[in-house]
Amino acid sequence: MNTDIAPRPSVLDRLGAMLAGIRDWLDERGKGAWIAAMILAFIACWPLGLAVLGYMIWSKRMFSCRHRHHHHRHSNSRGFAAPTGNIAFDAYREETLKRLEDEHREFLDFLQKLREAKDKAEFDQFMQSRNEPNELQS
Repeated sequence: MNTDIAPRPSVLDRLGAMLAGIRDWLDERGKGAWIAAMILAFIACWPLGLAVLGYMIWSKRMFSCRHRHHHHRHSNSRGFAAPTGNIAFDAYREETLKRLEDEHREFLDFLQKLREAKDKAEFDQFMQSRNEPNELQS
């Protein structure tokens, strides 16, 4: 069995990623895009429009432009923060992130082995309980 495969993301994880992408896309285009999205949401379904309006007020996107380009300015292609210019800190951060990725991979491998051991124990118990009535009949 291949243990290098990460668990498949849930529907909620994929929905959250999709909504984050939409949020970032709207942030890149500014407050006007958010207002247009809110109006279209009201036209499509008024509760959805209220949800967008509530989110805009809650996240302060309604009254300021501070969110514009915020996500893309602070991340690179791997999703980690961009270099700070401090070589020692950047090297430490990269080493720490690599260590954390390795530990995460090892933990996933451990979980897979734990699942396999549990499955084997359950199967062995099933086989033992299946054979017990046959032993009584003999």
